[in-house]
Amino acid sequence: MRAYVALLRGINVGGKNKLPMKDLAAMFSAAGCASVETYIQSGNVVFEAHPAVAERLPATIAGTILERWRYRVPVVVRTADEVKDVARGNPFVAAGQSPDALHVVFLADKPRPAGVASLDVRRSPPDELAVRGREIYLRLPNGVARSKFTNAYFDSTLGTTSTVRNWRTVLKLVEMSS
Repeated sequence: MRAYVALLRGINVGGKNKLPMKDLAAMFSAAGCASVETYIQSGNVVFEAHPAVAERLPATIAGTILERWRYRVPVVVRTADEVKDVARGNPFVAAGQSPDALHVVFLADKPRPAGVASLDVRRSPPDELAVRGREIYLRLPNGVARSKFTNAYFDSTLGTTSTVRNWRTVLKLVEMSS
């Protein structure tokens, strides 16, 4: 068994797509996961599972939520070690930027180089981005709500599914999954 982090997009945001965390945790347990813990109400789950279970988990959990609650919820999974690497690799932290302005976009798939090249880095000034593997690091000094770097933009430009977490949540997930 290995430690993993699952990131669900769009639940319990602005009063929409309500999904109790105890029900979410129960879904993960029913799917074969152990030591399941949730963090805040926005779809962060830390758990242990065999790699084969973790590989099937995005489809399993998304299917269960669709069937039971009628929500289409993308699920992105990373190993605990991958999340630690994300935390260590933030170029904006290394440059001394304020943690309050930092976010990470977790992508379901590694984007193709052509997709990355087509990202418009000037789309949302003064925001900045840096793509590293399956993550996009964001510096959003005016906040995520004012940024034009949205899930819809990244999904359509890169041809994958994305979900965003603020920097404090990323660090808490590293702590929980260690």
